[in-house]
Amino acid sequence: MVAPRAVIVHRASEWTELIARHGTRGQVAFFLQQRDQSPSAVSARHDDLHAALTAVAAGIPSDWRRAAVERADLPRFAFEPEDVVLVVGQDGLVANVAKYLHDQPVIGVDPAPGRNAGVLVPHAPAATAALLARVGDGSAVMQERTMVEVRSDDGQSLVALNEIMIGQPGHQSARYLLEVAGETERQSSSGIIIGTGTGASGWCRSIARIQAPRLPLPEPAEEALAWFVREPWPSPTTGADLIAGRLDGDAPLALRVESDTLVAFGDGIESDRLSLGWGQRVTVGVSRRTLRTVVS
Repeated sequence: MVAPRAVIVHRASEWTELIARHGTRGQVAFFLQQRDQSPSAVSARHDDLHAALTAVAAGIPSDWRRAAVERADLPRFAFEPEDVVLVVGQDGLVANVAKYLHDQPVIGVDPAPGRNAGVLVPHAPAATAALLARVGDGSAVMQERTMVEVRSDDGQSLVALNEIMIGQPGHQSARYLLEVAGETERQSSSGIIIGTGTGASGWCRSIARIQAPRLPLPEPAEEALAWFVREPWPSPTTGADLIAGRLDGDAPLALRVESDTLVAFGDGIESDRLSLGWGQRVTVGVSRRTLRTVVS
C-alpha cells in the first residue's frame, strides 16, 4: 500500500520576490523606503509565512511522503491520487490549486490570522498534525465545494473554484450572442463572470452589490452559479437587458463568439486560459468536479 503524500502549497513571499529582483537585503530596504514602505513589515510577513511552513511540515507524520510546490509551478506539478494538499497562504491560493486536483482533500492553513479572510484557510499551523490524523483514519469532516466549468465546441474545457471570466484578452469590448434561461441577446460588454458559492464571498459579491443586490447568491456547496455581465453597451445592434442571474442545477449559460478572439480563464489566472475564435460556442455550468476541503 502506498503511503499518503502531504503536498505543501505556498506562494513566494513579497520579501523573497524582492530579494530575487534587487539582489540584497540592503537594496530591498532602500527600494521600500523610497516608496514609504516599511522593510520590517514586509520582512515580518516573510517570517510569519516561513514559521507557518515549518510548523506545518513538523505536523506531517514521519511515515508519510512529502513534497512542496510554489504557486508559480502548479501547472507543472503532478498531483497523485493519494495526496493530501496543505495550502499555506491566502484564501486565493486554494482557488489557484483547485483546478489541478481530482478529489484530493485540501487543508487550508492561515499563516497570518487577521490579515486573511480565512474563508478557505481556516486552520492554524499548529492544527496540522491533528487534521492529518483525521484525514488518515477517515474521520475528518469534509465540505464538497461546487466548481464552475467552461466548455467550448472544439473540446476545450477549464474549471475554477471561484469564477470563470470570459472576455477580450486586452479587456476591450467583447462581442457575443448570449443564451441563458431560454432568452438570447447580442451584447457588447467588458465580459461575463460566472461564479460559484465560494466565489460569492469575493469578486461576485462585489459585483452583485452594485449590479444585482437582490440576487440570492449560491452557497459554497450548492449546485448553483451566479452570472453577471460587466458594463453591457446598449446600441442599435446590442442590448443590455440580460445582465445577471442564477444557474441552478444543470441549467447552463452559453454564448456564441462574435469577436476576433475571446478568452476564458478561471480564478484570475489569465495565463491559463482557453482561446475562443469567431463563431465558437461555449457553455458554462456547474462542474462534476468538486473541491474537498477539510473542515475539522
